[in-house]
Amino acid sequence: MITNLIKRYIKSIQVVLVLITLSSCASRKDLVYFQDEPLNDQMILDTKFELKYQTNDILTIDVSALDPELARPFNLSAVSNNNSSSLNAQSNLIRQTYLVDPDGNIEFPVLGTFAIGGMTRAQATVKLKETLSEYIKDPIVNIRLINFTVTVLGEVNKPGTYTVQDERISLPEALGLAGDLTIYGQRTNVFLIREVDGKKRFAKLDLTSISVVGSPLYYLAQNDVLVIEMNNAKVRQSSYNQNSGVIIAAISTLATIAAILIR
Repeated sequence: MITNLIKRYIKSIQVVLVLITLSSCASRKDLVYFQDEPLNDQMILDTKFELKYQTNDILTIDVSALDPELARPFNLSAVSNNNSSSLNAQSNLIRQTYLVDPDGNIEFPVLGTFAIGGMTRAQATVKLKETLSEYIKDPIVNIRLINFTVTVLGEVNKPGTYTVQDERISLPEALGLAGDLTIYGQRTNVFLIREVDGKKRFAKLDLTSISVVGSPLYYLAQNDVLVIEMNNAKVRQSSYNQNSGVIIAAISTLATIAAILIR
C-alpha cells in the first residue's frame, strides 16, 4: 500500500516537472523572423530612405574647388590637441565640426548662420553649393554626419549604443550589431523610440511579419532606440529562483532513481 502511494507521488512529481518545462518553452511561431508570407516580384520596397539633419547632429563639411585658395576661407581650420603626447604636429591637430543648434542652424565660415535642420544630405549639399557659387566657381561640397548612433536595449546578446558609419541602417542590421535577440526576446513586440521635431514618438514592430520590411520604420534614424521586451517564458522564469532549472533537474533525476529502486 505504501509502495503504491510512493509510486503515485513520484509520478505526480514527474508530471509536474514536465509541465513546468513545457510552460517555459517558446514555440517556433514566437522565434522565427518574417514568417507569414514570402516576398514576391510585385512587392516594391522603399530603399530611398535618407536621414534628415536634426538638433545636436555633429557634421563635418568640406568645401573644395579648382582653386584651393578660394575654398580655404569656407573650411574650418584644425585646432591643436593639448592633451596629445605625440611629437607629430599633424597628429596633434583635431578637426573641428559643426553642431546643429536647437533652431536647426549651424555657424558657417563667411556665410554665418546657415539653416540645415530638416534637410537631407542631398538637399543641404545643393543649398550650400548654390550659396557658395556666389564666391567660388563650381564648388564641391561633402557633408557627413559623424554622430549617427542607435541604441539597442533589452533581450539582446550585446545591448548598447552603436555608431553607424554609413548614415543608414536597417532594423535587422541594428539588431545584428547587438548580437541578435536572445531566445527570450519578444519578436512580435519590438519597441521603437524616435525623436521627431523635438518630441518623442513611439512605435511597435513585429519581426515575425514580413510586412515590417516594407514599413517606413524599417530604416532607422539617428538616435533611435530599440527596446526588446522579454517574452512570457522569461517572465515566468524570473518569477522563481535562477537556480530552479538545476533544482528541477536534480529532483527529476532523484524521482527517476527512486521509481527504479521501488520496482
